[in-house]
Amino acid sequence: MDQKELECFLVLADELHFGRTAARLHLSRARVSQLIQKLERRVGAPLFTRTSRRVALTSLGGRLRDDLTPHYRGIENALARAVTSARGIEQVLHVGFSTPLAGEMVMKTIEKLRATHPELAVEVCEVPLSDPYGMLRKGEFDLQLVDFPMREDDLTRGPTLLVEGRVLAVAVGHPLAGQDTLTLEDLARVPLLTIAGDLPEYWLEHQLPTRTPSGRPIQQGPPVTNFQEALTLVAGGKGALLSGAHIALYHGRPGISYIPVEGDSPLGYGLMWRSGDGNRTIELFGRTAHEIAGDMAPATASADFEQAIPAA
Repeated sequence: MDQKELECFLVLADELHFGRTAARLHLSRARVSQLIQKLERRVGAPLFTRTSRRVALTSLGGRLRDDLTPHYRGIENALARAVTSARGIEQVLHVGFSTPLAGEMVMKTIEKLRATHPELAVEVCEVPLSDPYGMLRKGEFDLQLVDFPMREDDLTRGPTLLVEGRVLAVAVGHPLAGQDTLTLEDLARVPLLTIAGDLPEYWLEHQLPTRTPSGRPIQQGPPVTNFQEALTLVAGGKGALLSGAHIALYHGRPGISYIPVEGDSPLGYGLMWRSGDGNRTIELFGRTAHEIAGDMAPATASADFEQAIPAA
């Protein structure tokens, strides 16, 4: 039996309209009629009733549609899996994200991949603030979309995908809350919340500096393990939080003011994975993430995506 006959039958059974069926299959209406008539002759009875106003399945046509659909879809899925295997695409990808902005970018990437590569399943989870690399090292994630810097010998960093400025979150009653902007020197005027956990010194110094550019000490506030805990302490006047500018959009709440920090190095975001584990699935995710990065706000797409993420 010609596969085109089956495909045409199932599409017409779904559309119940010869014109729409022809458009979906990129065929002429005459060719659709020809294929259906050929199948009806093969079966030996009408599968559709046709009038000038409507097309409907006969009882025999309805039974044939119900019987054929799962088998036809099974053939399509089997072919898709074969193509996927030939391309080296893994079936399930586990992705971690570090911040709400990174999480939104991951979800938009998944949304696009669902349309272009429906055979690829992606599972996501937030990276613990106090242990940014542990789950990746243990194999619970295949890759992560995180805020940089990252300098780990056993992990590979991809190109920067997004950049954004930083803001300081303070209680509305704090003297700094009335300013339009701040500089890094102003950090000496308020204790900065710290992060509980064993984090790399280079990362802490960038994210939570202990001195201003001129060398003035920055007081260290209470340690936190997640964003909600940090914002609760900020609102209670227990300290300030230095974070990416997106926090004002994702975590706007009463009792907290977000002041832009001028003269600061921008915060970059990108993918990272275990060294030696790069593959075509990770490359596909990275390229798709770069495609949607330009539409992300409030961050700005990075212009330095010149190198391809290396495949194994």
